Amino acid sequence: MFTDCDISSYLIFCLAAALAPQDQVEQFFKSGHTNNWAVLVCTSRFWFNYRHVANTLSVYRSVKRLGIPDSHIVLMLADDMACNSRNPKPATVFSHKNMELNVYGDDVEVDYRSYEVTVENFLRVLTGRIPPSTPRSKRLLSDDKSNILIYMTGHGGNGFLKFQDSEEITNVELADAFEQMWQKRRYNELLFIIDTCQGASMYERFYSPNIMALASSQVGEDSLSHQPDLGIGVHLMDRYTFYVLEFLEEIHPASQTNMNDLFQVCPKSLCVSTPGHRTDLFQRDPQNVLITDFFGSVRKVEITTETISLDPNLAILESRTPKDEITTEALKYAEQLPVAQIIHQKPKQKDWHPPGGFILGLWALIIMVFFKTYGIKHMKHIF
Repeated sequence: MFTDCDISSYLIFCLAAALAPQDQVEQFFKSGHTNNWAVLVCTSRFWFNYRHVANTLSVYRSVKRLGIPDSHIVLMLADDMACNSRNPKPATVFSHKNMELNVYGDDVEVDYRSYEVTVENFLRVLTGRIPPSTPRSKRLLSDDKSNILIYMTGHGGNGFLKFQDSEEITNVELADAFEQMWQKRRYNELLFIIDTCQGASMYERFYSPNIMALASSQVGEDSLSHQPDLGIGVHLMDRYTFYVLEFLEEIHPASQTNMNDLFQVCPKSLCVSTPGHRTDLFQRDPQNVLITDFFGSVRKVEITTETISLDPNLAILESRTPKDEITTEALKYAEQLPVAQIIHQKPKQKDWHPPGGFILGLWALIIMVFFKTYGIKHMKHIF
């Protein structure tokens, strides 16, 4: 005979056993997302805005390095600096003044370029309201399990960001677009980063849940440029994105670095402006949010203690090989482009060229010596 106490204990044991796998699964998928997307937008045209294109391509390069494929990246560039006639090194876009780091590369897939980068197209990408004929590469095919990174850079002011110097998107329009995304179940969590003057004004009107926002400057402040290059003739990056990129170079797919570390990458002593962030709409503690939850790709691994062989012939070969002869090489993550080393190295010595006007001055000196020596009557011998 079972007593009431025994029955209660048995029920509690069964309930705990039933909930244990669920707890393990929730711990396994801490972020709650199953896929990652990135929307990277440069809104500026013209050569003097070279740095805005470099900003966007730098973030593009970082998210690809950390595992987000091109199929999950929507890249919008308002101008093609790599093919600009004023570019002294065609097919390149550099983010450092010694021109060692080409962020354009040979595998850039630009989805929206030139005059395709408009406020309307940007909002249609976010909300999914695009024509049926739109190719897959120009669509944000996210769902309610998607973590989305949205990065924007350009010229802005209090409550707006300019597109192409001809139109602008306001903070209200952006907030309403994010609300449509939430209502249509187009994201699980969203990270919004903007590098522009008075950038914090762009996230003031957000009201949708699960949004974390970062900006390069507060209301009333300018977001300053960085890395001037005399060869190219313009600044190569903005300060905030430069230090964010330097921070991301230390991140690898298995990093445990959290969002609180990202908040500290560019203090006012470095950025001159005051970076800001907003987390009140975000449900999780930023300290528990990994950088790779947004900048990397989902890499869920199930750990098992059993040996599984996919190739029967390989299993037979391993069984014949003594365990002592099997050597395993230590695996490590290889950095594709060591920016940290490039930043601190000395620039290459450039070939010497005479300064402007040197040749003309030399000819003038020769003619003066000739006049002083022979006079005007011998001018006919020159021509």
